[in-house]
Amino acid sequence: MLFTELTINTTTEGSELIADILWRYTNYGVAISDVKDVIALQENKAMYWDYMDENLLSERRDVLVKAFVPKDETAVVLPQIRADLEELKINCEGFTALGSLETACREVEGDDWIGIWKSHFRPLRIGGRIVVCPEWITYEKQPEEQVVKLDSNMAFGTGEHETTSMCLKLLQEYITPQSVCIDVGCGSGILGISAIKLGANYAYLTDIDYVAVESAKHNAEINGVLEKVTVAHSNLLDDAEIKGDIMLANITAEILCGLAPSIPKNLKAGGTLILSGIIESRLEMVITAFSAQGLRLEKQVREGEWLALAFRL
Repeated sequence: MLFTELTINTTTEGSELIADILWRYTNYGVAISDVKDVIALQENKAMYWDYMDENLLSERRDVLVKAFVPKDETAVVLPQIRADLEELKINCEGFTALGSLETACREVEGDDWIGIWKSHFRPLRIGGRIVVCPEWITYEKQPEEQVVKLDSNMAFGTGEHETTSMCLKLLQEYITPQSVCIDVGCGSGILGISAIKLGANYAYLTDIDYVAVESAKHNAEINGVLEKVTVAHSNLLDDAEIKGDIMLANITAEILCGLAPSIPKNLKAGGTLILSGIIESRLEMVITAFSAQGLRLEKQVREGEWLALAFRL
């Protein structure tokens, strides 16, 4: 099967936003290539190389976001992607630097790409208890672990990105037996599914993207937790009667601030709000927006360029 490989030049801050757009138009893979991730691994001693080009530390390099679209769909999909990028550029002006957004296309053989793409995924332990595992890999679970299977070929987060990793680690700190959890902007469903695996009584997952909703339902099914979750195609739960002990939102700072006035209505008194997807320049803006809603900042963590916050109502 022939595919069009679409490459977009952006920045570290813009890479997740671009990836989210591209996932709307493909089920065949989106990849982010950011040299800062390589540098962070080296500095944190998470991975070692015999040699690393010193120019990586000094040269300015664009972040490349690649998507793979079936060739026969390219003529329809490409103008839609370009329109979404223009809309994103307008919405982010003055807030988030997106880089040039220069695009390039080339034809590739899809079967080779899918095999290579899948071969890069491995079981990933996050925090003390959660192991995220692609569904096509057999993993022998250890007694203290909870395994979350993801069909990463469908859409959205796998747990590898710092923003998701921090959410999962904070979730493990704050969750208690019988918690009710709400995940706003659920993507693959990884956070809500993890909550159930960690002992939550129920989880409500919402997303404005139809593909994300279908992905989250599919992943809930392969994890055997479908009867304990509700996945809604909505901006935020409209039913104020539904309240969570823990609410999670891994989005971008601007969208988080826009949601701030709506979130407390679905959070129980004494409940915990976990926010991620925040860069340093937006940190105070987010803290101010949620403090104004009566939430108290309890914890702040950082991984790489990203920050996550835990508030208490």
